[in-house]
Amino acid sequence: MFYYILRRLLSVVVMLFLITATTFVMFFAAPLDPAHYTCGKNCTPTILEGNRKALGFDQPVYVQYGKFVAGLFVGRDFPDNEQLRKDFPDQVVHCPAPCLGYSTTQHRPINSMVAEAWPISLSIAIGAFTIWMIIGVGGGIIAALNKGKWQDRTIVGAALVGFSLPTFFVGLTLLYFVAIQWGLVPIPNYVPFLENPWRWAQNLILPWITLALFFAASYVRLTRAYMIETMSEDYIRTARAKGATNRTVVFRHGLRAAMTPIVTAAGLDLGGLLGGAIITESVFSLHGLGYLAVHSVTNMDLPTIVAMVMIVSAFIVIANMLVDITYGLIDPRVTVG
Repeated sequence: MFYYILRRLLSVVVMLFLITATTFVMFFAAPLDPAHYTCGKNCTPTILEGNRKALGFDQPVYVQYGKFVAGLFVGRDFPDNEQLRKDFPDQVVHCPAPCLGYSTTQHRPINSMVAEAWPISLSIAIGAFTIWMIIGVGGGIIAALNKGKWQDRTIVGAALVGFSLPTFFVGLTLLYFVAIQWGLVPIPNYVPFLENPWRWAQNLILPWITLALFFAASYVRLTRAYMIETMSEDYIRTARAKGATNRTVVFRHGLRAAMTPIVTAAGLDLGGLLGGAIITESVFSLHGLGYLAVHSVTNMDLPTIVAMVMIVSAFIVIANMLVDITYGLIDPRVTVG
């Protein structure tokens, strides 16, 4: 198992290198001057030239990439121009490692913006993930064990309704009725978990439910399909013939075998969601990574756009690694070879 995990870690390092290099080339080696995407919609030749020198865009791409990678480990100083730092020492901004760049539209390191948005997206993702896994997997198991009965039809029908409703519609409906009209929960306003866990949960329950309803619907159908297939296998009948309890058969033998595709979907969905739930964050005015990504595109903030692409890609790669490791825990045969 140790060597299996080591191989996966090495593959993640290679993938992250390829992602950062490819993203950097796509944005900074393009024919268009990247400085045009660093000062919003009010660029002037003077501002463009200043940003080009301050961010190091006047240097070869391989030099820019080398400084970016170095900044991830040791940090960087902006302006990224030695002469400018000497001429204007009072304007030098230090970006600590892992430095993701400097936003000229926000006039601060991207690290600080990510540090503010990251806890919000993490809180939304973890809460929603927990709810949809409980509802989705639990509902799928119940539907599979009652195939063709009213429980099965009710759960599958509810899943279809949940999947067909857009997240913005569900979010706006919950916000208007539950929070504004009935006042059952406060209007979402992020409170750090360590500051007040109860208020943290109260303020995020509506975004959690909004995302959970959408994702749980697909997990109900996925779990149901694989549980029905698994429960018809010969080894399940053998376990029953040996006198194993129904609980043991369902959870130890059936669900464990059916978990592989579920874990795959869960890892990818969670990895993508950690990069920001754009629609849900917008509906509830939560300034997470999704909001930051949209805001950077709207304001043509190229350094932040590049950083967000790399962050989301890294989340998905790491989520895939965790899925592979989970495979080894569920089915030790995958670690062989």
